[in-house]
Amino acid sequence: MFVPFFETLRQAQVPVSLREYLTFLEAMRAGLATYDVEGFYYLARSAMVKDERHLDRFDRAFATAFRGLEQISFEQVLEAVELPSDWLTRMAEKHLTDEEKREIEAMGGFDKLMETLQERLREQQGRHQGGNKWIGTAGTSPFGAYGYNPEGVRIGQKESRHRRAAKVWDKREFRNLDDNIELGTRNIKVALKRLRKWARDGAREELDLDGTIRATAEHGYLDVKTRPERRNAVKLLLFFDVGGSMDMHIRVVEELFSAARSEFKHLEHYYFHNCLYEGVWRDNRRRWDKQTSTWDVLNTYGSDYKCIFVGDASMSPYEIVYPGGANEHWNAESGQAWLERARVQWPDHLWINPVPERHWQYTQSIGMIQQIFENRMVPMTLEGIDRGMRELSR
Repeated sequence: MFVPFFETLRQAQVPVSLREYLTFLEAMRAGLATYDVEGFYYLARSAMVKDERHLDRFDRAFATAFRGLEQISFEQVLEAVELPSDWLTRMAEKHLTDEEKREIEAMGGFDKLMETLQERLREQQGRHQGGNKWIGTAGTSPFGAYGYNPEGVRIGQKESRHRRAAKVWDKREFRNLDDNIELGTRNIKVALKRLRKWARDGAREELDLDGTIRATAEHGYLDVKTRPERRNAVKLLLFFDVGGSMDMHIRVVEELFSAARSEFKHLEHYYFHNCLYEGVWRDNRRRWDKQTSTWDVLNTYGSDYKCIFVGDASMSPYEIVYPGGANEHWNAESGQAWLERARVQWPDHLWINPVPERHWQYTQSIGMIQQIFENRMVPMTLEGIDRGMRELSR
């Protein structure tokens, strides 16, 4: 019966294999999610999704494969699964507060709630606004949307408001993890993990807490275990374009910076405007009176650093190729000359562009920066960051 679900996943480009599908079937035969719809969802997801990038695709495929199940009558479900008579009572005792129990008892219990829903579906004709009985909106009925009831069934509402509904269908928790969606802090971290390079550094060994607990429990006495110390040995140098057209990308750039700070121990960063010139800075409030010479940066950080420029590369072409072309000061040397020096100093380099890749062809300066960086420019999407991290890890 789950073959159509498997085929829907494949059609949605979720790379699920036959082995993963068989694992899912074994878990279902073992009864791990027999009476729990939410448990069934999480079981299927854990068995058949192996990469966080595909979680949103799975959610959409899941909704497509099981669309229409809400039309099955509650009597059919109860007859099919033969629920024990005391099962719902035990679940209520486990998950409901005393106040919620009293409200359900006053209404007649969970069975009464489901029975009333069926009756009202049969009786109601058309849309209903407000009130406390019919299935509609902005009321206190247990059934509907944009209202309030402590034990309601949400129908036709985009998102939770009071977080008290008993059932929610088509819930997509990972819609921002698809390959072509702009990044948030959490999924930027997922992409940056590809740049991790673990190496032995510092102390030869460190305490293996999990191994010590396991060995002590097995042997009956304190058995201390150690393991080689692991540190993130990647050294990362970030250059952020600020001001002007970059103002519209502040949020996603801040998320990238936040993710990078949490992922890398050896991280240095500087700011520039539009193109790299003879000076950079760490504090935008002191950009004019406390700049750092770009020559000093080139001579301070060795070629073992990975270098990433983050900017929209959108500027006048003169700012790249001509001395004096900068729009805020007189630059004695062209921006291209400084970018070339950066590329030579840090062979592992990359340019991340928050502008959607489909728009790059319409901006001349983006094409010029691409040429300088020998096409090492990627969009700020999960797929783009992943592609860039693979390039830097070569």
